[in-house]
Amino acid sequence: MAKKGNRVQVILECTEQKDSGVAGMSRYITVKNRKNTTQRIELKKYNPFLKKVTVHKEIK
Repeated sequence: MAKKGNRVQVILECTEQKDSGVAGMSRYITVKNRKNTTQRIELKKYNPFLKKVTVHKEIK
C-alpha cells in the first residue's frame, strides 16, 4: 500500500527556455510538503540546454 502523507512529487520546468526558442526542455522532479508549502515553488536550477542557471517553476 502507498503511504498517505503531505509529501507530493512535483515537476519543475524552466521558464526562460520557452521564450528563447532553444530545442528541448529542462525539467526536474522533486518533492515538497503540501502542508507547509501551499503555493507553487520556484527554484534556481541548472539548464543544460542554455548552459546556465535559470528559474524553474512548478507545473501541474
